[in-house]
Amino acid sequence: MNSFFNLGIENWFVKVKSMSVSTYAELLGGVLLCIDDSEDVLECEKLFLESFGYTVLTAPSGGKGLELAAVYPVDVVIVDYLMPEMSGKEFVVEMRRLRPETPIIMLSGEVDVPEQVLKWVDAFVAKDRLSSHLLPAIAQLQERGPVPPHLFDA
Repeated sequence: MNSFFNLGIENWFVKVKSMSVSTYAELLGGVLLCIDDSEDVLECEKLFLESFGYTVLTAPSGGKGLELAAVYPVDVVIVDYLMPEMSGKEFVVEMRRLRPETPIIMLSGEVDVPEQVLKWVDAFVAKDRLSSHLLPAIAQLQERGPVPPHLFDA
């Protein structure tokens, strides 16, 4: 888990404890599907997002993510760009065929994600910006309006 915490994820939990739940009332609820080949990343995302009232499904690969998306309606998909069996781009293409209306957020530690990949997704969040950008991106895609960015400043 250390590599994921080095990305600033530990700040998520500090922020969760320091803010009232009513501050994020507009975020509560919804089903999210998180896909990442790192079990540590998935566990951190799941714990964090569940603390805001989301139901979180997790998958360790794009293929497993597609299986879950075929069975369960999800409000937003959060997928890693670099994965071994099926890349984030390959997953997104298949997800658009399966459920074209489902918003997709792509995560990556890579700085240079090709523009042709980003055209397939609704939002992109760099992993070093998760603590300040993931919740606002989810809220906006759920059409609940953006969460004011100052709430996430360190």
